[in-house]
Amino acid sequence: MHQVKIFKSIESELPRLENDINAWLQRENARVISITGNISPQSPQSDGSGASIKSSAWAPSDVLVIVHYEK
Repeated sequence: MHQVKIFKSIESELPRLENDINAWLQRENARVISITGNISPQSPQSDGSGASIKSSAWAPSDVLVIVHYEK
């Protein structure tokens, strides 16, 4: 039976996300059909008036990984 598992994290925690996915795959003994990922770049933060905050600090991007597997 085909199933889907979705993992979500932020780009600054990619090593942890990778470890979580690998641990889950081993635990579930899943047969992977495909793995797809996406990173969503973040826009500069706004000061509330619509103007960008003049800072080099960007919010970390969201990361989504979808594992299509068979159990």
